[in-house]
Amino acid sequence: MRVLVITAVSAERDAVLGGTRSWRTPAVDAVAVGVGPAAAAAGTAAALARDPYDLVLSAGIGGGFAGVAPVGSTVLATRIVAADLGAETADGFVPIEELGFGTGAFEADPDRLAHAGDALRAADIPLTVGPALTVSTVTGTAARAALLSERHPGAAVEGMEGFGVATAAAAFGVPVLELRTISNAVGPRDRAAWRIPAALAALTTAFAALEGSLTR
Repeated sequence: MRVLVITAVSAERDAVLGGTRSWRTPAVDAVAVGVGPAAAAAGTAAALARDPYDLVLSAGIGGGFAGVAPVGSTVLATRIVAADLGAETADGFVPIEELGFGTGAFEADPDRLAHAGDALRAADIPLTVGPALTVSTVTGTAARAALLSERHPGAAVEGMEGFGVATAAAAFGVPVLELRTISNAVGPRDRAAWRIPAALAALTTAFAALEGSLTR
């Protein structure tokens, strides 16, 4: 079995590889493809066109929604949602499905999601399981965070690549998961409160704990 891990930047890729270096199975390739859903989709598709994989995993750090995924925790996505793909109208946001132009969400592979969750909990990693939102513009206000939480009940984490990764994986018929470690709260931008090195270290810890769980 072969697993493709897609990250946005090299620091995330290196954190993943730090956790998978000692894995005996499955074989893992980690690729940093750039920031945002378009770069993620293109990079994932290029990797899947070069080599066959049994699972694609979108991974990195992200913002956690207050009351759901605290800073320092890890999130496994139940579904991967394009949070701002649709249309704004006088009556509010209309998602892409209601417009009749495609899908705005992909479900995580349920069996691998369950086994990965079991492995992380067994390693005493603080874990939240819930929807992961993909955005093209990172949330920077409390009002926007509240709007996203209302629009997507139970939303756990915000990132910029998951939906692009999932789109490419679906096109190749490969199951997908998304895992993110939380470096900051979704809402007003407060760089002083971000915990990026700690989130990268948590990413390494999470992947070390996943050995063997993705092959079941």
